[in-house]
Amino acid sequence: MPLKIGDKIPDGTLAESTEFGDACPLGPNNIDVVEAMTGKKIAVFAVPGAYTPTCSAQHVPGYLNNLAALKEKGVDEVWCVAGNDGFVMAAWGKDLGAIGKIRFLGDGSAKWAQALGLELDLIERGMGLRMQRFSMLVDNGVVVQLNIEAPGKFEVSNAETLLKQLD
Repeated sequence: MPLKIGDKIPDGTLAESTEFGDACPLGPNNIDVVEAMTGKKIAVFAVPGAYTPTCSAQHVPGYLNNLAALKEKGVDEVWCVAGNDGFVMAAWGKDLGAIGKIRFLGDGSAKWAQALGLELDLIERGMGLRMQRFSMLVDNGVVVQLNIEAPGKFEVSNAETLLKQLD
């Protein structure tokens, strides 16, 4: 059953790499989702995959461009979550000039996506289990806004929609 407004965020572990070696990101750290969200207001947006067209050209840039406005509205952190490993997420965030501004967190085995009830089966397209495209605002571990996209759409999970919901 999919996550809904008023639900507590389920337990999960995501991978994050914020340091880089000569050739690639250094080993990711495990992030306990519930612990990382405790006492904070977090804007989370999820994408099916790093380096995919809509995600790279619109989704991440929209949150990056609206980061200051989100923070002015009380958001402590912005997270980008995708069904990729922590290395890929870090490299993608760096390529987009967003590492250190937005947290890029990998759910490589789609376990957290499944716990949310928001997994996307792209096995037939060679991409495995992924995360549905969505955005949510989580306040101290409780979902206060949730915007789930229809398949193939990018209409309600953008930064502008979440900003309006913060008014």
